[in-house]
Amino acid sequence: MKKLVVAALVVMATGFTFAQDNLAQATIQGVLQGNQAQVIQLAEAFSEEQYDWRPSEGVNSVGEALMHVAGGNYFLASKMGFAPPEDVDMMKLGEIKGKENIIAALKKSNVFVLEKIMMVDNASLTEEVDFGFAKMNKLGGLLAIMEHNGEHKGQLIAYARSNGVVPPWSE
Repeated sequence: MKKLVVAALVVMATGFTFAQDNLAQATIQGVLQGNQAQVIQLAEAFSEEQYDWRPSEGVNSVGEALMHVAGGNYFLASKMGFAPPEDVDMMKLGEIKGKENIIAALKKSNVFVLEKIMMVDNASLTEEVDFGFAKMNKLGGLLAIMEHNGEHKGQLIAYARSNGVVPPWSE
């Protein structure tokens, strides 16, 4: 019994140390998971027909906005050294159509990016990365992933309200 208690304490201490060592990554991952869940809820709340709706000419439709989020997940992670899965062709993401297919692609990108966040080592958080639109460190890149998802959650809330769709968490 005494050995079991000691073993449990060692495991708990190791887990606590890991959590402290990856505090930024775990915090960003947690906030991102919340944003992602709400974006998926919105994606599911739109009808199939509403996926083609756009507020005006030249602006992303609902479906295009969702695929933009998926592409952003892969793009930002790739700039930090995490190549998209082999079965994901970044150049063909825009060709994915239909509510079911778009939601599946978005969910896949969400799982991918959540996993990669925790693979960013603390020692590399200050390494500079050229994202094409800006140079920032990897911590900034992780925050950009989180912010990008949050920005488009807001966009999709506006799209939903414009189409009489109530965000599920506010019903």
